[in-house]
Amino acid sequence: MGSALTTIALPIALGIIMLGLGLSLTPRDFTRIARHPKAVIIALVCQLVLLPLVAFGLVIVFALPPVLAVGMMLLAASPGGTTANLYSHLFRGDIALNISLTALNSIIAVVTLPVIVNLSIAYFQPGDGSVGFQFAKALEVFAIVLLPVAIGMLVRWWRPTFAARMDRPVRVASVVILVIVIAGAVVANLQPLLDNIAALAGVTVLFCLLSLTLGFLVPRAFRVSREQAVASSFEIGIHNATLAIVIAQTVLGNFEMSLPGAVYGVLMFFIAAAFGFAIRGRGPQGSESAVAPSGARDD
Repeated sequence: MGSALTTIALPIALGIIMLGLGLSLTPRDFTRIARHPKAVIIALVCQLVLLPLVAFGLVIVFALPPVLAVGMMLLAASPGGTTANLYSHLFRGDIALNISLTALNSIIAVVTLPVIVNLSIAYFQPGDGSVGFQFAKALEVFAIVLLPVAIGMLVRWWRPTFAARMDRPVRVASVVILVIVIAGAVVANLQPLLDNIAALAGVTVLFCLLSLTLGFLVPRAFRVSREQAVASSFEIGIHNATLAIVIAQTVLGNFEMSLPGAVYGVLMFFIAAAFGFAIRGRGPQGSESAVAPSGARDD
């Protein structure tokens, strides 16, 4: 799990994808979101309040051993993964909203992640360690997400015709990269996946499905546009499993605690893809949207 895939290849691949996403964005996409913050607030409430409660309920229902229970809560407390931006890009979500949520979650998680994990340790494993603030990992997420996007946006400003021409090739390349990442994740985590699939598959799959579903339906219930609901769904449903694994193994020094993140980190690729196809094309795109990002146009 400390393989080159998660430490080197995956961040580089996602950085390239973020560069491509930046080609489809303009500053107007972000200023519109600032003027219409409802989608951001709803998504953050789902991420910071609903998901830890959902994870806690699942842990109790599935009667997980204490160390795995803390691992699940650690996963739930982790911010959205950068892969959410890719899925939103592929399934026509509001990419600018995804990037804004990733940035906000990375900052907020510096405080909320230690609080949730420490409360979980106190409940499930009293007196068995703690986790501190993760400024370095937050900065790493910023570097992977924001820097390549900024470069892509500069290219669009400098060469708008080139950026428009590259839209479809970048989408195709994103699919290819995603397939490679999925295959690599399976290979890199095959043994832990096989050893713990029986105990963790059910709870991680259900957690992922509930996260994606809540992330989509709750915003829609508050009349948030479909593009923003898609973005919210993937941002909330795709957690930063790598961060959860790193904290469990390096900060808490517990390999078993990283297993929920490892199993989830493999299975969520398939679940998120299936969910994206399930909601694809359901309802008109942006019919009631106050925000219509330039990066979420039809082919």
